[in-house]
Amino acid sequence: MLDFVIFAATFLLLLVGAVLYLYPASRQASGIPGMTPTDEKDGNLPDIVTCGSLHEFLVNLHEKYGPVVSYWFGRHLVISLGSIDVLKQHINPNRTSDPFETMLKSLLRYQSGLGGDVGESCLRKKLYETGVAKSLQSNFPVIQKVSGFTKGAISTGFFHSFLFGKLSEELLAKWLSIPESQHVPLSQHMLGFAMKAVTQTAMGSRFEDDQEVIRFRRNHDAIWAEIGKGFLDGSLDKSETRKKRYENALMEMELVLKKVIKERQGRNLSRHIFIDSLLQGNQSDKQVLEDTMIFSLAGSIITAKLCTWAMYFLTTSKEVQQKLYKELDQILGKGPVTYAKIEQLRYCRQVLCETVRTSKLTPIAARLQELEGRVDQHIIPKETLVLYALGVVLQDSSAWPLPYKFDPDRFDDETAMKNLSLLGFSGSQECPELRFAYMVATVLLSVVVRKLHLHPVEGQVIDIKYELVTSPKEEAWITVSKRN
Repeated sequence: MLDFVIFAATFLLLLVGAVLYLYPASRQASGIPGMTPTDEKDGNLPDIVTCGSLHEFLVNLHEKYGPVVSYWFGRHLVISLGSIDVLKQHINPNRTSDPFETMLKSLLRYQSGLGGDVGESCLRKKLYETGVAKSLQSNFPVIQKVSGFTKGAISTGFFHSFLFGKLSEELLAKWLSIPESQHVPLSQHMLGFAMKAVTQTAMGSRFEDDQEVIRFRRNHDAIWAEIGKGFLDGSLDKSETRKKRYENALMEMELVLKKVIKERQGRNLSRHIFIDSLLQGNQSDKQVLEDTMIFSLAGSIITAKLCTWAMYFLTTSKEVQQKLYKELDQILGKGPVTYAKIEQLRYCRQVLCETVRTSKLTPIAARLQELEGRVDQHIIPKETLVLYALGVVLQDSSAWPLPYKFDPDRFDDETAMKNLSLLGFSGSQECPELRFAYMVATVLLSVVVRKLHLHPVEGQVIDIKYELVTSPKEEAWITVSKRN
């Protein structure tokens, strides 16, 4: 839940930073419209719980009070921005910190990189992004093989690793073996695919062993289940069983990362992985461990859900699926997608951008207002948490005509792409994990859509679960059939 995680982590930072712990009545909301606290201790937390998620709470709040609203989390004032116009006034494109990374690190109780100077933050951000880019390029053919191309086909590519290719081949082979009438558990398959892609890209050949991936998934699920929810409402600390499960999972994952760090240090191996870039950047082992943990956790879930939603939305529109197929066939023919040809797949990128928008993939981001600021006529006090209600903005009809329709053609309009970039879902502002997910999803679609028709399951209704990253509440099922 990007909403819960980003929000809860900032709240923890505020507590650690000893922000004044006052009663709600003693703080002024600076005239910003919104809700008064319904509980003296918890503020509007009971209202958030009643709505089901922070995103759904903010949808209601912005509908009632407008694009700039306020509410209370505990005894702390929170301001939410819910339109393109007000976000343009507040977003600073020159900021070096990634709110997703910052909040996730706080929830994991990681501190490296959270209090450094601007120069250090710039260097660490560049190193992290370079690590993602180099590991993608190095492992690109492996994604292809996983999606369905043979080693012979991949050998004509430009890269020296077959990691991504192997994973894609496995997935396609599995789907080709499924009878056309049999339902495919999309969420389950996409999560497995994403975790194999991320772990092998980040931590190397150790995760070619399925048992290692299974252990990673078990620990990933245990950690992810608590991030946001358990910290936000304090329920994790109230349950010794849940707390022990969470701490054991985190410890297990850290032990594996320490082994990988030891194995890779000082060695010049043929296949470059994410952790190598961090080691070459002269970071401490602690920093390398924490950054790899963040990429592994966030990269897996974002990649899995982007692929899940993209496949699902394609089943809802034969026209979109056919148009994507024609582009892939025209540009790629019968060969594999190469790193260079990715840029030519314009419509495929539009499909993924519209997937992010329609699913509200990560519905909330946040910043801590370090100095007093202003949005429209409203004053934002210093040390106030400011939420970007991205899920609200992504379905604002004034910015997106017919906002609930899955329509990749809307991104033919340059304004639409600029709006998405402003929100951090495209261009220079997108987080490295999303950039990785776009690449993996492009390769996967280029293989699957050229070999298979994707079909919806009749009568299936997909409800959305708004967590750190949005996902179907229940398994999303599809059927597949071979193309002639």
